[in-house]
Amino acid sequence: MAKHGKKYLAAAAKVDRDQNYSPEEAIALAKETSISNFDATVEMHIRLGVDPRHADQQVRDVVVLPHGLGKTVRVLVFAMGEAASLAREAGADFVADDDESIKRIQDGWTEFDVAIATPDMMGKVGRLGRILGPRGLMPNPRAGTVVDGEDLPRVINEAKAGRVEFRVDKTANLHVPVGKVSFEQKKLYDNVAALMEAIRKARPPAAKGTYIRRVTITTTMGPGIKIDPAQAQSMEVRE
Repeated sequence: MAKHGKKYLAAAAKVDRDQNYSPEEAIALAKETSISNFDATVEMHIRLGVDPRHADQQVRDVVVLPHGLGKTVRVLVFAMGEAASLAREAGADFVADDDESIKRIQDGWTEFDVAIATPDMMGKVGRLGRILGPRGLMPNPRAGTVVDGEDLPRVINEAKAGRVEFRVDKTANLHVPVGKVSFEQKKLYDNVAALMEAIRKARPPAAKGTYIRRVTITTTMGPGIKIDPAQAQSMEVRE
């Protein structure tokens, strides 16, 4: 079992592990117990009442966080011709529009955070599954990252503004970043509220019983803080 340092133990001592905090209390406590020397990421970990082994109980969607993630998002677009020009005009950091670009990624280059593709490029993008898939970078229609050329500007702008994909893992958990410790309390609250609303809407019809079972907020290297699931589900953006 990993041993924790004094800073972590002191931060963890401020958290009652048996208490379900209100969203406001939990967010404030997460900021207070961050022990990183850098601007740590604030993350949500949510246990769902679904069985991911069944296709009809998958939970996967995207959410545009009202206040972004607090970091520069590098966007790569797979597109050709007019669509490639639209992507560049919309602010894409990289455009892969030829075999040389595809080979560069095949050779291991992945210096981008989001990959978007037009449908006509998916034949070539499919060759990159072993590189992009494990890194969560593979464009996917269900995630809204395979779009027609005219939709590229919107999707690129959303990605740079704080568009986050969430997907249930094999243990029925979601792990989603929602901002930085330096964010004001209200901004973190709004981002968490937007995420919880998106998760509610993504509930599969086949899911039975309690859908959102456990909600935890934490920071990079910080202790986990439990949020009351009922209060988390009723959160609303206060913009």
